[in-house]
Amino acid sequence: MYGYAGTILRVDLINAIVRKEPLSESLAENFIGGRGFVAKMLYDEISSGIGPYDPENMLIVAAGPLTGQFLPAGGKTHFGTKSPATGGYADSNMGGHFGPQLKYAGYDVLVITGKAERPSYLFVSDNSVEIRPAAEYWGQGAITSEKNLKNRLGDDYQIITIGPAGENRVRYACISHDFGRQAGRTGVGAVMGSKNLKAIAVKGTGSIPVADLKEAYAKGKEAYRKVKAKPGFKGWTPEGTAGITNWANEVGVFPTRNFQTSYAEHYKNINGKAILDRLKITDKGCFGCPTPCGKYGHTRTKLGSAYVEGPEYETIAMFGGNCALKTIEEVAYANYLCDELGIDTISAGVVIGWAIESFQKEILTQEDIGRKIDFSDLDTVVYLLNKIAHREGIGDLLAEGVKTAAENTGKGSERFAIHVKGLEWTGYECRNAPSMMLAYLTADVGAHHNRAWVLGHDIAGARTSVYDLIASEARDEAQPKAVVSKRCVDYVIESQHTRSLFDALGNCRLQMMELGFEEEHYAELYSLITGVAKSWEDLLKISERIWHLTRAFSVREINGFGRHFDFPPARLYEEPIADGPNKGHVLSKGDIHDLLTWYYTARGWNENGIPTKKTLLCAGLSEVAEDFTSRGLFPKD
Repeated sequence: MYGYAGTILRVDLINAIVRKEPLSESLAENFIGGRGFVAKMLYDEISSGIGPYDPENMLIVAAGPLTGQFLPAGGKTHFGTKSPATGGYADSNMGGHFGPQLKYAGYDVLVITGKAERPSYLFVSDNSVEIRPAAEYWGQGAITSEKNLKNRLGDDYQIITIGPAGENRVRYACISHDFGRQAGRTGVGAVMGSKNLKAIAVKGTGSIPVADLKEAYAKGKEAYRKVKAKPGFKGWTPEGTAGITNWANEVGVFPTRNFQTSYAEHYKNINGKAILDRLKITDKGCFGCPTPCGKYGHTRTKLGSAYVEGPEYETIAMFGGNCALKTIEEVAYANYLCDELGIDTISAGVVIGWAIESFQKEILTQEDIGRKIDFSDLDTVVYLLNKIAHREGIGDLLAEGVKTAAENTGKGSERFAIHVKGLEWTGYECRNAPSMMLAYLTADVGAHHNRAWVLGHDIAGARTSVYDLIASEARDEAQPKAVVSKRCVDYVIESQHTRSLFDALGNCRLQMMELGFEEEHYAELYSLITGVAKSWEDLLKISERIWHLTRAFSVREINGFGRHFDFPPARLYEEPIADGPNKGHVLSKGDIHDLLTWYYTARGWNENGIPTKKTLLCAGLSEVAEDFTSRGLFPKD
């Protein structure tokens, strides 16, 4: 089988059993890799109703056919499980070097089940696979434990770790790698911790078979040349994702003070230029990347100093905007602390923003929290992060995520707990961005921008062609609501399929999304590498299949799952934006229902957001259709 290592590695931690099995050609052809493998294996192999922390839950690590290949940015690794954050489908994507090394060791997929009797780490060196004791690393930070394991094993091992947050099952704990890369979202680190698994270390010396090596090599060289020739190449690399901070503020989509508004006055003190001027030591890239977006630097604050990768835009938005930290040094220090503790910076910034607002509204008291807390206060952020990671005091409540914390607290705090499906919202405020709002609502894992980034579409035309037609009573009859809604929904679905496809292929999408590297090159590379001829449209059909399957998993696993799980908190449809460029804008509850209805119709789902039998069959998911029928999950006629 070309393009793949050809083996699935299964590790049962309870019984200390390691098993290897061939990767099936059917799985590869119908689900590609990465996110596709995760979705298919989770649906087929997890018994319905198990809990995220039950030993029977699976932690899947999967590469794709483009992972580890000679082409721009083939360094992606996908992680999947049943989510501690939402109870439904979960995956998280990570750059770095782990996925390529896993394939060089001979494995496309690593499936971990069970729970080790004591803290352990998994050692993989080509054919040698061992479950080793990790008591000496338990309790260490994610960065510290990676460093210590590399000191023991050697720098040629690629290592993923968890921090204290994962060990203590914080529901948004992340998996860390390469001193600053994270599989950050959906709580994959908490599942790893629930299995008493501190780390996985991999070294591989093998190679990956390629169908047409000569042509694939030539195409890879051409791809590097074309990426470097793109107009945005030199502009993108210096600041990386932090470079969009100015833009996000200037168009009024920067979440500030727990999404109370969408503009931060101090943004020039926390932007990409501030990183270049005051923090950066060097660029830091992932495997095979010609456009290294990571910025490795050094920060100094009143609470300490640290070397850190970042902060990237999302962390700037969540700590510099949502928690209103005033300097890039403070944001970077919060970033470092999250990395060491093993906490997702996005969820942490939302949870802390909610806690501060709840304290200001006297919903949470000083007695509840243990001290006064406030926006723009690094002491507050550091205090709460440490409490969360160790589940001490107020940290035990906040470690459950913003949805559960608000439900358990009550007193109206649910209306400003910013999440969808239980996953905290990421770094874009959407009360004047209906397409991006829809992308957040319908993302399969919960509120996550990486499932479809369509904000540029909104900013370019929302105020005149989408927002006004959806949110205003006065609509242009020449462009009826249905016509504009179709454009909005089609754009979201197209983006969802494209982004899902990159996660299946195992390739970073930055070169296409940010630089405009042409999509057809990926189909050509896939065909040359695997020997299976597929057009870009063929690959997108597989991505659509994956999208229906991840939705089906959540329908099966979450009782009563449907439209209301796709709804945002009340703040985002009842409160107009307080100030800044989009002051006064808000999408009504009716507008959001309309967006969801149009989307469900376009997807072939029913009015409650459940895939129909016809849709599942047309997507090549007959086994899922049969399962839904047997479980009575299809609505009655």
